[in-house]
Amino acid sequence: MAVANPPLDYHPLTPCRPLEVRQLYSVHYFEYTGTYAYPGECHDFWEFLYVDKGAVRVTAGERACRLGQGQVVFHAPGEFHAFSADGVAPDLVVVGFGCDSPAMDFFRGRVSSICGEERALLGRIVAESAAAFSTPLNLPSVTQLQRRDSQPFGGEQLLCAALEELLIRLVRREAQPHAAADPRAEDDGVFAQVTDYLERRLNRPLTLEEVCRDNLVGRSQLQKLFHARTGGGVMAYLGGLKIQAARRLIREGRLNFTQIAARLGYQSVHYFSRRFRIATGMSPSEYARSVKMLSEGLGASPDDCANNVHDRIFPSGPGALTIGTGSKKR
Repeated sequence: MAVANPPLDYHPLTPCRPLEVRQLYSVHYFEYTGTYAYPGECHDFWEFLYVDKGAVRVTAGERACRLGQGQVVFHAPGEFHAFSADGVAPDLVVVGFGCDSPAMDFFRGRVSSICGEERALLGRIVAESAAAFSTPLNLPSVTQLQRRDSQPFGGEQLLCAALEELLIRLVRREAQPHAAADPRAEDDGVFAQVTDYLERRLNRPLTLEEVCRDNLVGRSQLQKLFHARTGGGVMAYLGGLKIQAARRLIREGRLNFTQIAARLGYQSVHYFSRRFRIATGMSPSEYARSVKMLSEGLGASPDDCANNVHDRIFPSGPGALTIGTGSKKR
């Protein structure tokens, strides 16, 4: 007869939670006009502003800075903050939350760049907010979130979990001691930032000056970096992305050549056809009939990422409201 072993003496461990979001004050996704200016406010909770598209000039206490796409600024409780569009209509994520953890001191005066996984967390925050709350994401006058009568199970908890994970990831990434600056790591970051920027703007014409301005990098530095990484310049790389996206769109067969040219920011379908022939050795119509196109259409395409011309936190925007200069509330 088997003898039962004595029970193990288990002792629970209470997880350490250095960053815990206790309250939610606002979750917004705004699409502003290029001339919008917000005069400013201060309040007793934390807030961050993330630039999903365009650029803004931000005043935070005694500081002033320019934020481009992919950057986020944090405002501590009691800090006066204001902003204005920097000539380009910006899309912004603004989140207000309560967190009294001492670790939040890390974010005082913090301006950071958001990476891919962190951007996905921002997308989850916006999506869970839209599902959990009836309060419009783009309504400036909201001072209290309103729960939907029916919302997905655990939506508010997932929203807070995503927000906490975002904060933790930023601390982990930026609080590590740097023994010595590694120029290769810095170049990796610049290259990744600029290539992501280009992939997100395949639907519009760009100049090298715009690319440098929006990414806060010098022209000669950027050209040297791209020649080292790709063997060509920035605009040649952008042209290659557009051709990759065009080949993908031709294979999908949902758009005609004129529509593809317009979608990828070409001046005309004739200019598109000329660039396509230079890059591929055949016209778009010849490519559409070719065995090469059929072979490239088999399986997953490496061009998928180049075709995501509207790949942002909230691709189509949360609603039709675009806010102009006359609004007094954000």
